[in-house]
Amino acid sequence: MSLAQRVLLTWLFTLVFLTMLVLKLDGKVTWNWFLIFLPVWIFDSILLLMLGVKMAGRCRAGQDLRQGAPGLRRKVWYLMALLLKLGFCVTLCARLEHLTNLRLVYICIPLWTMLTGAMVELGANIFPQRRD
Repeated sequence: MSLAQRVLLTWLFTLVFLTMLVLKLDGKVTWNWFLIFLPVWIFDSILLLMLGVKMAGRCRAGQDLRQGAPGLRRKVWYLMALLLKLGFCVTLCARLEHLTNLRLVYICIPLWTMLTGAMVELGANIFPQRRD
């Protein structure tokens, strides 16, 4: 998938999600919150599929995973971040639909974990370790 297609797909799903969110918050529709978040989950499913294909390509026979392991570690981090985001979205929707009585602090734990990991990843990319 080319960069232009990925950008277009991202904007399309974001536009659909924000439109549905505004309609729900304005009270124009009485849809379920899980339906409102459906564009987010479809987009995440596409990302998960693409990430799985790339990880499987890196793990195929004949490649030494000890050499070039940072690329695979980064893909695993992307997978974990995506799963944390999905966990946050599911628990948030469950709370908004009154399916659970979890406090908002507990609902946000996956989001905070993902953001902390993203800051660590950013710091590691900005300040790489020198090998002398």
